[in-house]
Amino acid sequence: MMFKVEGHKLRSGLLAFALALTAGATFLPVESVHAQTRTLPDFTDLVDQVGPSVVNIRTVEKVAQRGGGNGEMDEEMQEFFRRFFGQPLPGTPRQGPRPNRPQQEEERPRGVGSGFILTGDGYVMTNAHVVEDASEVLVTLPDKREFKAKIIGADKRTDVAVVKIEATGLPAVKVGDISKLRVGEWVMAIGSPFGLENTVTAGIVSAKQRDTGEYLPFIQTDVAINPGNSGGPLINMRGEVVGINSQIYSRSGGFMGISFSIPIDEAIRVSEQLRTSGRVSRGRIGVQIDQVTKDVAEAIGLGKAQGALVRGVEAGSPGEKAGVEPGDVITKFDGKAIEKPSDLPRLVGNTKPGTKSTLTVFRRGNSRDLSVTIAEIEPDKPAKRATDRDEPAAKPSASAALKSLGLAVSDLTDAQKKELKLKGGVKVDAANDAAARAGLREGDVILAVGNLEVANAREFEAAVAKADKAKSLSVLYRRGDWAQYALIRPAR
Repeated sequence: MMFKVEGHKLRSGLLAFALALTAGATFLPVESVHAQTRTLPDFTDLVDQVGPSVVNIRTVEKVAQRGGGNGEMDEEMQEFFRRFFGQPLPGTPRQGPRPNRPQQEEERPRGVGSGFILTGDGYVMTNAHVVEDASEVLVTLPDKREFKAKIIGADKRTDVAVVKIEATGLPAVKVGDISKLRVGEWVMAIGSPFGLENTVTAGIVSAKQRDTGEYLPFIQTDVAINPGNSGGPLINMRGEVVGINSQIYSRSGGFMGISFSIPIDEAIRVSEQLRTSGRVSRGRIGVQIDQVTKDVAEAIGLGKAQGALVRGVEAGSPGEKAGVEPGDVITKFDGKAIEKPSDLPRLVGNTKPGTKSTLTVFRRGNSRDLSVTIAEIEPDKPAKRATDRDEPAAKPSASAALKSLGLAVSDLTDAQKKELKLKGGVKVDAANDAAARAGLREGDVILAVGNLEVANAREFEAAVAKADKAKSLSVLYRRGDWAQYALIRPAR
């Protein structure tokens, strides 16, 4: 009985305490509490809004077919019987040499993809790889109407294509503002995975500015994308297209949780050129670039690992005419910061050929601005290797300081300087120990030690002798047409 009484007293005390705490408090209605709770998104209205603008794309390609007819057996089957039975296939007439027949072509289904209506008069956007090598493109609308489409243009670099169907009054998509897209935001995809038309999948943006291509900072999502989704739209919760579904990360060929979309602003820029001229014109300055590592940035006084390291400059290119040199670090283009190497080709590529632009380069511890006239992109030229001429090679130099680094160097001949278009530098005749570990090898040309240019072996030895023996030695060297930095770490 005592236990029950004490329990009753405890419950009464707790009730009184709770009433005291809540005295004068204002309670929210149940509806207000529910209103503050985040709910999962409802995509039904978005499907009704955007679904009519998404199309299915089927392609056909022509393939060569061996001539044959009148019931002739396939040559491979006849060969099988001759090889294993020692005689032709029973019932097959003996044949002499086959006359040369012209190859015939037959049309075969090539693949299935997706696309979306860009304008009401029949322009449709999709991926370049969807329509590549297609002899015929068939576009099916959600209302089951089917059209033969004309390929207006395709750009492999961005994987964007535009096709045209003869129709009017079509429901065009709304284009979104990619700058407002946020990581964690809900997005939806509509397409034809595995040929299953009008399939809807959804997820969130898992990353932006993902580098998987030379010219595109992809949108990464966890939206289920599979073969056949290519070319379909990525849609935000406002019913706007923010990307074109293009790639997936997969080890099996199917969806594994990561997919990539082309940002719609990049795609629209490309599509406008395709619709105008059928091709995309891009700018170029003719330099080969690489990443600036943290160690190199600290060694040359750049501080932060940023910019694009110039490894080579093409002869006669806008970069060479502007004064860009191998070993320069390009930190800005027209005032826009270059945080990573891939930023530079995107900015230059989006600049109209003939435009005068400004390159900010970091060279020998200082920044300087160079004026460059943008040219139109063209196929890369193969790099040329430096070759020796008839002049005798200079005597190798290997002082005590150089021996400690595992280096032996010599002066460049006049012919070598002319071939490489250099004013100075030293040729590496041997690279062992620390120099070899740093990546140097025989035939390389060292242009600078730290931020100090070297014209010959004597200057190189002097620069090495003055360097702090307790720190890594930064050298700028050239191999063929390519230049890069190496850090020679002294033995401990």
